[in-house]
Amino acid sequence: MIHRHPSPAPASPTSRRTFLRRAASASAAALVTASATSPLTSTANTTPAPGDRDWSGLNPVRYPDPDLLILDPRFGRYRIGNTPIQRIHTGNLWAEGPAWNAVGRYLLWSDIPNDLQRRWLEEDQHISTFRSPAGNSNGNTFDYEGRQIACEHGTRRVVRYEHSGATTVLADSFDGKPFNAPNDAVVHPDGGIWFTDPGYGSMGFYEGNKGPLHLKEAIYRIDPRSGRIDKVADDIHKPNGLCFSPDYRTLYVADSGGPNPKPIKAWDVVDARSLRNGRVFASMAVSAEQAVAYQRANPQAATIRAASGGADGIRCDVDGNVWASAGWAGPGYDGVHVFAPDGDRIGMILLPEICSNVCFGGTKRNRLFMTASQSVYAVYVETRGAHIT
Repeated sequence: MIHRHPSPAPASPTSRRTFLRRAASASAAALVTASATSPLTSTANTTPAPGDRDWSGLNPVRYPDPDLLILDPRFGRYRIGNTPIQRIHTGNLWAEGPAWNAVGRYLLWSDIPNDLQRRWLEEDQHISTFRSPAGNSNGNTFDYEGRQIACEHGTRRVVRYEHSGATTVLADSFDGKPFNAPNDAVVHPDGGIWFTDPGYGSMGFYEGNKGPLHLKEAIYRIDPRSGRIDKVADDIHKPNGLCFSPDYRTLYVADSGGPNPKPIKAWDVVDARSLRNGRVFASMAVSAEQAVAYQRANPQAATIRAASGGADGIRCDVDGNVWASAGWAGPGYDGVHVFAPDGDRIGMILLPEICSNVCFGGTKRNRLFMTASQSVYAVYVETRGAHIT
């Protein structure tokens, strides 16, 4: 049997508007309830699966960027809610040694296997070959006169490029033996140049010229006046990236060799010339407890991997936090780990590639540049680099 119901009277414009307002309110309430009770139907900002994020910039991520992770409330002040991680270049074989030139407003970095250096101009994002060949250079920096310092794997030396275009060899041997393959360098306000010599560039033909390591892996200082080279520490397996604290009283060095978990070490700087009291500053291991605690507190956030990778390049900000490139552990770990001055891991920047090195740059030195395998990434942060590059 077909039941027929009388047709309702036409609704007035006022009653229609009331109905639509009530329907919209009910829909909004349903969405809020769903997001609070069901992650599968949540409209919250969730992180794409590894490899799913579009790095072309054509499909922007929703703010806040889901790959900027606050592990500790202390990192909250440094994460900007309305800025993205951007890929500014890809096409390297192994990108390394980023350094910012404030006068030229450009980022310089090495592509070690391709034996060249590239430059990114801030004004129009133009990228060009800066130097080729480049001695299979790795780490780069600028001194207080604006001259580029480069650590060359292929020639086993540290060089300075003069304003005239000439090349000055600052260091190529110690105790009558050639260096292993200088890796990274930083400058001190007194003009001294501190560098590491782990030897990676001489362990194969891909990043230099294969040959024996003649010296114990160590950290060195070049005196700015006499040119004398002093070994300042060798109580470390493979000294890699290095940086000073904001007051230059502490030197941090990433140890990329030896057993896991690999550490970042610290020494007291004595009279701007020597080191003492070597110790572990932070571990590059992410514990299962820390990973689980973060996921419980942030169920919609990116998954953190409990793993033990390693640090490579490191830089300090003006508050004394250490920003360390991280890699060799996979998605949920690779990127940048940020450590407070007491050594606690307080934040992470997740990248889809192994990160090799970092530097602060940009007009205000508040942009973190990250060389990561085949690409270079950048993100604005609410702090500034402690040093000139």
